[in-house]
Amino acid sequence: MFLDEVHIFVKAGDGGNGCVSFRREKYVPRGGPNGGDGGNGGNVIVRASVHWATLAHLYNRHHVKAGRAEHGRGSNQSGASGEDAVVEVPCGTVVRDFESGEPLADLVADGEAAVVARGGHGGRGNQHFATPTRQAPRFAEPGTPGEERHIRLELKLLADVGLVGLPNAGKSTLLARISAARPKIADYPFTTLEPHLGVVSRDGGARSLVFADIPGLIEGAHVGAGLGHRFLRHIERCRILLQLVDLASDVPVRRQVEVLRQELAMHDATLAERTAILVGTKADAVSDPARRRELEAVAAAMSVPCTVISAVSGEGIEGMLEMVFALSGRG
Repeated sequence: MFLDEVHIFVKAGDGGNGCVSFRREKYVPRGGPNGGDGGNGGNVIVRASVHWATLAHLYNRHHVKAGRAEHGRGSNQSGASGEDAVVEVPCGTVVRDFESGEPLADLVADGEAAVVARGGHGGRGNQHFATPTRQAPRFAEPGTPGEERHIRLELKLLADVGLVGLPNAGKSTLLARISAARPKIADYPFTTLEPHLGVVSRDGGARSLVFADIPGLIEGAHVGAGLGHRFLRHIERCRILLQLVDLASDVPVRRQVEVLRQELAMHDATLAERTAILVGTKADAVSDPARRRELEAVAAAMSVPCTVISAVSGEGIEGMLEMVFALSGRG
């Protein structure tokens, strides 16, 4: 199951109370206070790990609580600190406060971690409150409660190149052609229901890029039409967008491009300005050269490069990939 968003309640551990105690030994009159400090509560930590690809392992984990600390004891013994609670997430996960939506952390690299709820501090024992005029303090500090909050985890896939287009534009077919990824391919809209990643290598692996295929966009996706904008977050990190245009479709090329750019801009204005290549697909099914000329005219008006390919016959694939690698700086 591909799960890219979960909501969790996190509670850090409470700090332990300080102890009120006095030294009582034979032949040691007025031994004085020796109450130990309470320990610190455990933190709740979110840590990125390459061992996870989705958030599905957190589907039924609605509450995460760190260990509470022990109270201080006599003979100046401090209480043990509470154990941290660690939540492992895939690399590329954004942690947000559920109520305000404020981002708390963006965990990209393996092992990168953030404390999302801090444990309470332990209270000081009465040994700390002895003074020349108050030599037998009969009080100590209580521990402070640990932080608690609701958080939302959002996964944004880490990819270099994003494939976007209307339904049936050939995104999944292209990804299967150029990589080892095997997304579902069929001749009906919305075959792709979840994002897929594929690695494209050159020169025996010396150069490689990660391509992301997301479900197709339709006009009105920003208000929930089709699959909406839910999966567009997965291309937010992409440096290059391949905007696929179906040359065999009855929809004019200019209209297809307008819909794509409008929906990208409605999700994130920076996506519409991201480095892009217009890719005309299904060249094997198009005999009218006017369609190619229309694509070139639209690309020229947008000041972006364009190319024509066929993922079935392989026409134009190598040229397109070299163009992508050149734009990415790995040409």
